Amino acid sequence: MLAEIIHRFPWLRHVFADGGYAGDKLRQALRRVGKWTVEIVKRSDKAKGFEVLSRGWVVERTLAWLNRNRRLAKDFEQTIASATAWLFIASIQLLTRRITRL
Repeated sequence: MLAEIIHRFPWLRHVFADGGYAGDKLRQALRRVGKWTVEIVKRSDKAKGFEVLSRGWVVERTLAWLNRNRRLAKDFEQTIASATAWLFIASIQLLTRRITRL
């Protein structure tokens, strides 16, 4: 996905990742695609219970917006191309609704 993003939006260079992606595997994969700055968002060791992570909410919010689309609520697609197309359709729907509010 980032390979496609870098072609369409060459000025984007920063990636936020969950603590589960803290290893070198993600950084190596990103080096093959382009020049990216990776920021790992980790939970504090001192935290007990629920804690809002900085920038982690951006990903969760975006996924929640996309999952309002019934077709994306479950993974019904047979191919990656079909799943990608439905993500684009849901994103377009989201953006057109925002534009009409302006």
